[in-house]
Formats: sequence, C-alpha cells, structure tokens
Amino acid sequence: MAERSIRLSILDQSIVRRGGTATQAIAETIETVKLAEQLGYHRFWVSEHHNSTMIAGSTPEVLIVKLADETRMIRIGSGGIMLPNHSALKVAENFRMLETLFPGRIDLGTGRAPGGDRITSSLLNPSNRFREEDYREQLEHLHAYFRDEAGTEYGRLLAVPQSPGIPQQWILSSSAGGSSTLAANLGLGLVIARFINGHAGPELTAQYRQQFRPSDQFPEPQAMLGITVFCADTEEKANQLRKLSNYTLLMFERGRFEPIGPYEAIANYQFSAEEQLRIEHNRGRIVSGTPEQVKTQLTALADAYGVDEIIVSTMTYAQQDRLRSFTLLAEVFGLTPVPARQL
Repeated sequence: MAERSIRLSILDQSIVRRGGTATQAIAETIETVKLAEQLGYHRFWVSEHHNSTMIAGSTPEVLIVKLADETRMIRIGSGGIMLPNHSALKVAENFRMLETLFPGRIDLGTGRAPGGDRITSSLLNPSNRFREEDYREQLEHLHAYFRDEAGTEYGRLLAVPQSPGIPQQWILSSSAGGSSTLAANLGLGLVIARFINGHAGPELTAQYRQQFRPSDQFPEPQAMLGITVFCADTEEKANQLRKLSNYTLLMFERGRFEPIGPYEAIANYQFSAEEQLRIEHNRGRIVSGTPEQVKTQLTALADAYGVDEIIVSTMTYAQQDRLRSFTLLAEVFGLTPVPARQL
C-alpha cells in the first residue's frame, strides 16, 4: 500500500538565545524561512509573544511582510495573532494588506491566549475582558469584515484595502470545545496546538468534523496538528535537545521566561522527583529522536488525529540544531525540494 502523504510546515518564534540579540533572532527566522521554502515545507508561521527577552516575535503582521518578500512560493502566516490583544477591524485590514501584497500566500491563524502576561495584554487592548464570549464576537466580526458583510447604523463598514482575495483563516485550539467549535461553526481551518497542551487529543478533530459548516475557503473540514519536534542525526543528540526543552518548559512554568542557554549549561542538571512528574505531564507536547523514529511517531499522530498536515515548532538554543532538524524531517518525509531556478 502506498505511503500516505503528510504535509510539513514550520512555526517559528524568533528565539533570542542567551548571549544573543533580537536582531540575530530575526535574522535567523529569515534564514529559516528561506531554507523551509527550499526544502519543500508547505507553510511558515510566526508567533506573537510579549514582555519576554527570549522571544523577539511580537508583531507577526510586520514580520510576515519581510518573510513573504524574501520568499516566492511558501505560504506565510501567523500562528497566531492573539486576537483579544487587538481590534478585529485592524487585524482584518492588516491581513487584507498582506493579501494584497502577496496574493494567495497569506494565512491568518488566530488564538485567544495573551501571548504573555495579562497586564501586558490589557495594555495592548485596554478593552480586553478575557472572556470567551468576547473572543467569539471578535471572530464573528473578523468573519464579517473579510466578507464585506459588516456595518453599523450609519452604513457599511469596509476593511480596506479591498484585495481580490482574503487570507486563509485558521483557529488554534488546545482543548475540547471553545475554539474548535468556533472553527467548525465559522467554516475555518483548525490547528490542534499540542505543543501547548500535550493532552489535547483526537477528540478535538472528531468534534470539529462533526460540527463543521462548509465555507467558501473550506468546503470540507481541514485540520492540522501543531507539535514540538527535535530531529537529530543520533539518539544522543536528540536526547540532549529534549532535555534542554524539558528544562526550559519547567522554567516557563515557574514564570522564568529567560533566553535559552546551551545544553552544556544544564548537561549535569538532575531533575527532582517533582520535576520528573511535570516532565511526564508535558511529554505529549514533544516528539524527538532520529529521523526514522520521528517519522514513525509523527505518522502515528497524523493517523490518530486524521490530519494530513503537521506544523512543527523547534525551540532550542542553537540555530544549526533547528536547521538540521528541519532538514532531516524534510528528507525522511520525502518533501520535494524547490529548484533554485524557481526561487
């Protein structure tokens, strides 16, 4: 039986390594998107985070302009715009402008998390009440703006520029109900954010498909799985990358959002029994190993969730480790490289 084809995409956070700078982090994101396009990845998304020295990616809508301009074919988007931080109309206009500049290549992935702490989120949008019903209303407004169906008692309200097309819309979800139901009801794509919640199970895609209402963009339900992946030439190297990630997640849970250091800085660190329990709790957020080991794990997940696309995040210290992981993944999944003459 022929092997099932799985699309691969990348979610990048513009990591500022310990001793590095935000300028270097953004330069590495640009380097990564160029490689992703050459290797045959389907899309490249950037995230929104605030008030942290370890992540330079605070404004996806700005960074997307540079990334799309540096590439020619790969889809570019947000993973995601944290919608409660913004005016839905302004997001619609930002992404209509992006679609005008780069027609047919722009994705708008949205989420409802703060992308940082609540105080910063409140300053970004003073009217933010952190209520699920407000997020639902924002998504409905966004839906109306993109379809030129919005208006007030004074007349129509247009999100400009009036681009020929609109960005492809996705909603990030890490738990049952809520966001997955919204994606289904609005006829949008769904991203299962397992890199955030390792316990987000296949029931999310099942629920989404059962409730899905067709739309112009998505006549059929379309879901992808988002997960952290460390792919290395040897098990030893993969284990090192995973240990560093486990340590980093523990620090995150303690509110220490500091730049990631090299593996050597934590090589001799011994996790306590309590920390081991947290590592076990987070196990589902990460896939690691050699290329064949990773392929086996990701293929099993794709089958379990019924998806044909996986978007991978690789947050670690060294850029060369990230690029090597993406290269090995592309090779083991048989992605079709883009000839240089087409770029």
